[in-house]
Amino acid sequence: MRSTLLSFSRRWLVPLTLLLLPLACSSGSAPPATPGPSQEARIPTPQVPPTQTEVRAVTAENNLVRPAKRDFSDALLRQLSVRPGFSLNVFAQGLTNPRVLAVRPDGSVYVTEREAGRVTLLRDTNADGRVDQQTPVLTGLGQKEAGVHGLALRGDQLYLVTVKQLYVADIRSDGSLGTPRELLGDLPDGGQHNNRTLAFGPDGALYLSVGSTCNACPESNPEHATLLRIDPATGSRTVFARGLRNTIGFAWHPTTGQLWGMDHGSDSRGDDFPPEELNLLEQGGDYGWPFCAGKQVVDPFISSEPPGDLARADYCARTKPSTLEYQGHSAPMTLVFYSGSQFPAEFRNDAFLALRGSWNRNPPTGYKLVRVRFDPQGQPLGFEDFVSGWLLDNGRAHFGRLVGTAVAADGSLLLTDDANGVIYRISYTGG
Repeated sequence: MRSTLLSFSRRWLVPLTLLLLPLACSSGSAPPATPGPSQEARIPTPQVPPTQTEVRAVTAENNLVRPAKRDFSDALLRQLSVRPGFSLNVFAQGLTNPRVLAVRPDGSVYVTEREAGRVTLLRDTNADGRVDQQTPVLTGLGQKEAGVHGLALRGDQLYLVTVKQLYVADIRSDGSLGTPRELLGDLPDGGQHNNRTLAFGPDGALYLSVGSTCNACPESNPEHATLLRIDPATGSRTVFARGLRNTIGFAWHPTTGQLWGMDHGSDSRGDDFPPEELNLLEQGGDYGWPFCAGKQVVDPFISSEPPGDLARADYCARTKPSTLEYQGHSAPMTLVFYSGSQFPAEFRNDAFLALRGSWNRNPPTGYKLVRVRFDPQGQPLGFEDFVSGWLLDNGRAHFGRLVGTAVAADGSLLLTDDANGVIYRISYTGG
């Protein structure tokens, strides 16, 4: 027992450390280089203490490293690394905090500008890959972090969600929106995670992600840390899946119809634990948060006990394990399956995931767009970088926090940066 505890203490019982990386650092020393893909793949498993008393005593190194924001420029744009055969250009800019995208078959694009409480209609009328019409079509839906965030299209209706309200608006023939009607007004409070996202499933139901109110705690409201299933006609809702700390990005595989989502792991548990999780989301599934992480691994840092008077390991064994894992603190945002025809056939039915980037890891991680490769049977194989380079100067700075992903009507891929008000367009150019 003594040797086990000594081994554990060397790994986890370390002082709480705050590392700040201002641009003007008096020491002049550079932070460690940003890890490459091979480093990010090595996610260690924590050594769980042998008794519950020791679990409550665990602390971890918590590195607060916030890369400084730099403004967008054409020079920085040229530094982005795009997969060979593809090109990247600015689709739109000058937006306020652009977050989530919704694309109509005619090529019109709706984007939420959350801080302004606004929805804007974007059009590329001359098909040159750049927006030439930018029209606000809805205002007054909250502001700042309480502003409108998620979008979902169904026919000639656009569904919109703020933190606590779900609305639906009719789309007029010119693309403008009618007065939104409130479908729900009593969604759970936002707390720490207020990024509500929504999408229509193959069953015609509306699915809505409700994040947790905290970093790691038992929730008193059973609708927090869940994915809700909503009847769009009546607004009645049920919990589809639970134990999901913050699954902002979720989507259905185009051929299997299976629902996949990327969940954020808890903070303040070191640089590498817990991982970000790609989960196969199933009705009634419990994915373990806040007591378990990854592949049913006990979280050794939470002081609360799981429900049902179960030991932690026994409780975690009953939860759903992750299918794939990614470097902790990368902050996965929206997820979209590629269903267009512009990219080569090998990309069809793969997913693209925006990584917003870390604020509490040394060195920083994320700040890029990754591809999630799936096999022909619809099972995920792994992650690979698709566009990177928003993280600068060995992690000291960035010029993009990525959020929204969508497949445009012409088959290109759209990606929002809410830090600099830019939407990028990635297209296949051959080679």
